[in-house]
Amino acid sequence: MDFTFTEEQQAAVEAARAVFGGVAPDGVPSPAITAGAVADDFDRALWTKLADADLLSLLLAAEYGGAGLDAIALCLVLREAAKVLARVPLLESSAAAVAVQTYGGEELKAELLARAGRGEVMLTVAANGRTGHDPAELAVTARRDGDAWVLDGVQTAVPWAENADFTVVPAHTGDGRTVLALVPRVHEEVVLGEQISTTGERLGELRLESARITARDVIDADGAWEWLRELLATGTCALALGLGERVLSMTSAYTGKREQFGYPVATFQAVAVQAADRYIDLRAMEATLWQAAWRISTGAGGALPASGDVAVAKIWASEGVRRIVQTAQHLHGGFGADVDYPLHRYHAWAKQLELSLGPAAAHEEALGDLLAAHPLG
Repeated sequence: MDFTFTEEQQAAVEAARAVFGGVAPDGVPSPAITAGAVADDFDRALWTKLADADLLSLLLAAEYGGAGLDAIALCLVLREAAKVLARVPLLESSAAAVAVQTYGGEELKAELLARAGRGEVMLTVAANGRTGHDPAELAVTARRDGDAWVLDGVQTAVPWAENADFTVVPAHTGDGRTVLALVPRVHEEVVLGEQISTTGERLGELRLESARITARDVIDADGAWEWLRELLATGTCALALGLGERVLSMTSAYTGKREQFGYPVATFQAVAVQAADRYIDLRAMEATLWQAAWRISTGAGGALPASGDVAVAKIWASEGVRRIVQTAQHLHGGFGADVDYPLHRYHAWAKQLELSLGPAAAHEEALGDLLAAHPLG
């Protein structure tokens, strides 16, 4: 393994910092004082800037106007996005587009990918299943009917579903395979119900009632859903890392200025020890993230399948980001809950990331199954 970032990956980071540098994490009403969604749409102005900086096409091939980079580059950009709580579907749309590029048919790729890279088409993924706890691919059935597929079922908590042009929906067939259907937002057999996330953003409950999707818009390739799910989980870990880094930085700045008994509270041993523990969490989150992203990007083998490294990364991300924001709240005192200070927003986003695509316990169970099937040594 070589975790030295390439010049192209470092250039993507610099471009991301330039775009996200002017983003305020409190640009919408606080979810703590908003009864419904904090906004009806994602940050379209920021989305346009990302497109102009070629950050929406990072993973796409040159023939579609992309840079041809890998999951590591995407995670580096996501890390920067989370530091400012960027309200854009960068992970979902990028992951869905590269899944189409890797597994989709030529006609679908020609129709969709260049437009997605320019930000003209936005994609999302239904990855939470019916309840948020069961496998997403089991929540919807798919059967072939002539030149179309017919889908039935429910997917819950679909991010940005109200605004996406297409939702990638995993569905299981009668013979146990999983296909990926690109379901348009407006479709006569699709009902979309509004849900609200912990962050205050709109989610969607997607109900498919014998929805007919043309065969061109259905990806029927072995391993497509598993690969997409692993990329989404790894990207979620990158978001958790970026958020955790910003929160620990905020905590360091606050405790360095806040005084008790004539001294900054950062000089107190109890405060320093707690901050050090959270720094260790961040370094573990970082190491496991890049291990997972490297396995996905290179296809390199290991003692376990790549899904094992993804599970380890998500365990650390879920547990680590939760501990970081809890410690930050404690060290900020009552100031951390002040709705005029952004820490409470980071806390809400951290909780969402902790549970997205499964909490630590779910990935511990998955890791246990992998260890049972692939004994080490």
